[in-house]
Amino acid sequence: MLSQLFASLAEVSQLKFLLPLIIGTWAGLIGGAIPGVTITMTIILVLPFTFGLDPLQGLAAMTGVYVGGCAGGLVTAALLGIPGTPAAIATTFDGFPMARKGEPGRAVWLGTWASFFGGLLGAVFLIGLTLPLARFALRFGPWEFFSLFIFALSMVAGLTEQSLLKGFISGIIGLAITVIGSDPIMGTPRLDFGSEFLGGGFQFLPVLIGVFAFAQIMTDLEKAGDSRHLDAQTSPDLSVSHPAVVWEILRRPVLLVWSTLVGILIGVLPAIGSSAANVMAYDQAKKISRHPEKFGTGIPEGIIAAESSNNANVGGSLVTIMAFGIPGDAVTAVMLGAMIIHGIQPGPLFIIQQPRVAYGIFAAYILAHPVMMILQWVGARFYLRIVTVPRAILFPVVLVLCTVGAFALNNTVDNVYALLIFGVLGYLMVKFGFPLAPLILGVILGDEIEKNLIRALMTDPDPWLFLTRPISGVLIALSAGSIALALWQHRRTQARLARIEPEAETDF
Repeated sequence: MLSQLFASLAEVSQLKFLLPLIIGTWAGLIGGAIPGVTITMTIILVLPFTFGLDPLQGLAAMTGVYVGGCAGGLVTAALLGIPGTPAAIATTFDGFPMARKGEPGRAVWLGTWASFFGGLLGAVFLIGLTLPLARFALRFGPWEFFSLFIFALSMVAGLTEQSLLKGFISGIIGLAITVIGSDPIMGTPRLDFGSEFLGGGFQFLPVLIGVFAFAQIMTDLEKAGDSRHLDAQTSPDLSVSHPAVVWEILRRPVLLVWSTLVGILIGVLPAIGSSAANVMAYDQAKKISRHPEKFGTGIPEGIIAAESSNNANVGGSLVTIMAFGIPGDAVTAVMLGAMIIHGIQPGPLFIIQQPRVAYGIFAAYILAHPVMMILQWVGARFYLRIVTVPRAILFPVVLVLCTVGAFALNNTVDNVYALLIFGVLGYLMVKFGFPLAPLILGVILGDEIEKNLIRALMTDPDPWLFLTRPISGVLIALSAGSIALALWQHRRTQARLARIEPEAETDF
């Protein structure tokens, strides 16, 4: 394993692979630093430029976007109090107060170095456990894969914050989208209503671009009047003693390792995402702290916990896609689509069948972190000037690039129509409070759920095998437990709110 990793590090260090990695990391840093332009949107914009590249070159670029985007969001989070990405939400809690107390450089570089260390610790997990998990997944038959995909879907539908019903409806809509077009096993047309457009079904990437990018743009345009901007003339002093900052992090090893583990574990769980890792690691750091009352006043512990977790989350998400073929979040969903476009199928046999690409991703993930540090040092002030670009200029450019990306997938205007349809759908769902993650996971997993269900029943028509086969039975039980836990948490939250409201009324 180590010899293969060192060989891949040497290969990715070559200019033809290193250059796409650098460009991708740079794009991720900029996209992460601009509020509203998420990592998902950035990687969607980069995707069309990877179609003509070697698969490893394209995946190196997208890995760079992922790592750079997680680190880029902390710049505006610390200096403006506006998280550039959802993955930097908790960074604002202590990063912005620290910057306002006259230590902007310390805030930015505490976050950057914490991202660096958290990401490298995540790499240890990624390299060490992907192959064992993939070998374990080789024991899976169609029953186990069906149950695994159901477990993934139940988790994301159950972990919606506002309404469980809306989460389930969103997931069902995603599954329904995959039913339109040809049957994945027999190729039989269905629900096309005689339309050639519907008969071809909907490809995943136009759906993803429409639901996330278009809906995000429209939502942000509505909120544009509420945005805060940094005066372009006031460039903060980001100078700092780097050895002192590094020592601040390393002298808190328990905090660093624990926050990294939180990020990794949440990354492994499908579709929860780095924003949850960021907030949960911050919450855990506050709970184990000897002075929790100081959190939110600009202390280093809050920044270290938040930023080490979100970059470690990248490693956990990559484990899930490489070992099981399930995207850990929307960004790895795009990477999954890119792999399929290049004829690569991630999953239990991925490392065995594509060792060059698999270890190349490991190498790209490791190298992306020092690249990110260098680019952050060179361009932090530059990113702050980019965030002052008027949205009237920025969003049309992003929208045009999204449209070009959808069209370039296979040079057909049908994908542009699909982009528009699902963009409107995504916008309406956001408007009425429906979460988007269950829909996307439903689209990703719908065909796989159906294919494995049919294969299992064709192999043996006994439906009880889904419960009596040990691994499949455990996964089904976990699915039921996930839904039951979500229902319990939801009811507890509703009961708590019901108690608080009468108390609030009696205060007036």
